[in-house]
Amino acid sequence: MQVNPGIFKAYDIRGVYPTDLDEQAAYMIGRAFVTYTGATTVVVGHDMRTSGPALFEAVTRGITDQGADVISIGLVSTDQYYFACTETGLPGMMVTASHNPKQYNGFKMVRKMPYLLSGDEGIQDLRHLVESEHFPDAERKGTISERDYSEDFIKKMLSLIDVAALKPLKVIADTGNGTVGPILQKVYAHLPVQLTGLYLDPDGTLPNHGLDPLQPENRAELQQRVKDDGADLGIAFDGDGDRFFAIDDRGEFISGDFLTAILAEYLLEKQPGSKILYDVRASWAVADRVRSVGGVPLMERVGHAFIKRRMADEDAIFAGEVTGHYYFKDFTYADSGLIPSLLLLEMLSKRGVKMSYLLGELEAKYFISGEINSKVQDAKATLEALKKRYSDGEIETLDGVSVSYESWHFNVRASNTEPLVRLNLESVNSPEEMTEKRDEVLAIIRG
Repeated sequence: MQVNPGIFKAYDIRGVYPTDLDEQAAYMIGRAFVTYTGATTVVVGHDMRTSGPALFEAVTRGITDQGADVISIGLVSTDQYYFACTETGLPGMMVTASHNPKQYNGFKMVRKMPYLLSGDEGIQDLRHLVESEHFPDAERKGTISERDYSEDFIKKMLSLIDVAALKPLKVIADTGNGTVGPILQKVYAHLPVQLTGLYLDPDGTLPNHGLDPLQPENRAELQQRVKDDGADLGIAFDGDGDRFFAIDDRGEFISGDFLTAILAEYLLEKQPGSKILYDVRASWAVADRVRSVGGVPLMERVGHAFIKRRMADEDAIFAGEVTGHYYFKDFTYADSGLIPSLLLLEMLSKRGVKMSYLLGELEAKYFISGEINSKVQDAKATLEALKKRYSDGEIETLDGVSVSYESWHFNVRASNTEPLVRLNLESVNSPEEMTEKRDEVLAIIRG
C-alpha cells in the first residue's frame, strides 16, 4: 500500500492522524510487526489521544490477522508499557505520539526489553513490508486478552526508593491531561508527601496546555504555583510519561543536564564506581560530577533506542538525556518519568536541603544556552561549515558535530524529523562568553 514514508522515523513511527497515519496503515503496521519480529504474542497499550482507540483496534486486528495473540494493557503510560513488556518477556506496541500535538499518533515498538525497534534496526523493514504487502499466510487468527499490570508496577516503583525515609514534602504535579495522572496518584498514595495535582485526568482534547514541558508556555502555570504555594518541588511529564521535568523551590525550571548530574551523583553514592551515560548535547557538569564521585561517564548519541542498547552493553546504572529522558538499570534500562520524581523526593528528604541549594553550585560554574533550533536549507552543508570554521578545536562526530575548546564547547545536530539543526552550547568561563560564542555559532548556522 501507499503510505507516507516520513512517518517511519529514527526511534518510532509517528504522523498526523488520519492524513499520514490512518486505520489502514495501522492495520498493515500490525501485520508487518508480527512478520518482522516473528512474535507469537504482542503486548499492546495506548495513550489518551482521541485517535488512540481507533488505531489500537486497527493495529491489534493486524496483529491477530497475522496469527499472533494480543495482551491488551489498555490506557497506560509508556513506562507502564515497558514494565509489561519486561514482565512478560514479550514484544510490544504502544499507540502514542509522546509529546507531539494532539493531532499526531504513532507507535513505540519493543522487540524484547530493553531493545526497541529503531530506524537502523527494524523500522525501515516495517516500511518495506507495508509498502510491498508481502505477508506470509497465517495458520490461525490470534486472540485478544486483557491484563492489568498496574499493581505490580506500583510495587516496582516503590521498591526503587526508601519510602520510610521520605519527609512530608509539598509537591505539585502537572500531567497536562496526558496518561500519567492516574498511575501517579496511585503511586503517590503510598508516600507521606503532600501532593497537589494539575490536570491529572487523561483528556486527548488537551483543554489546558500542550504535552511538551520543554516549551515554556506548557510549564508556566506549574512554575507559578510552586512559588505561590511554597512547594518543595514541581514535577511535570510529557504526554506518555517517558519524560520527566522538575521545577525547584524558587519556581525555576531545572535543565535536563543539571538534573542528570544531580541524579547521577546521588545514584553513585548508592552504587560507587558505576557507569553513567549521557548524551552528546549535555553540559560538562554531568561528566565532571560523575568523575568527582568516582563514577565512569560515557557519552552516547541521542535517542532511546541507542541509549538503552549501550546501557545494556556497558551495564550502566543510569543515563540521562537533556530532553528529560532518564533511564535506569533497575528498570530494564528503560526510561521512566515516575522514577526520577521518586528519587528526587528521597534525595531531598535524606539530605535535608532545598533543590535550589543543589542547583546553585552548578549554576555558578556552568553556563548553558539550552537547545536552540534553526531552520536550514542543507543540514549537511551547515555541519561541514562548522567543522571547517572550528577546525582548531577538538572535533567529534558521534552525533552531529561536537567541538570542544578549553572553556567552551558546543554540539550541533540535524533533527530527525524536521528541516532543523539544533545547537547546544556551554561556557565554563562566564555567561558573557556563552552568549558571545552562542551568537557566533548561530551566525554561521543561519548565515
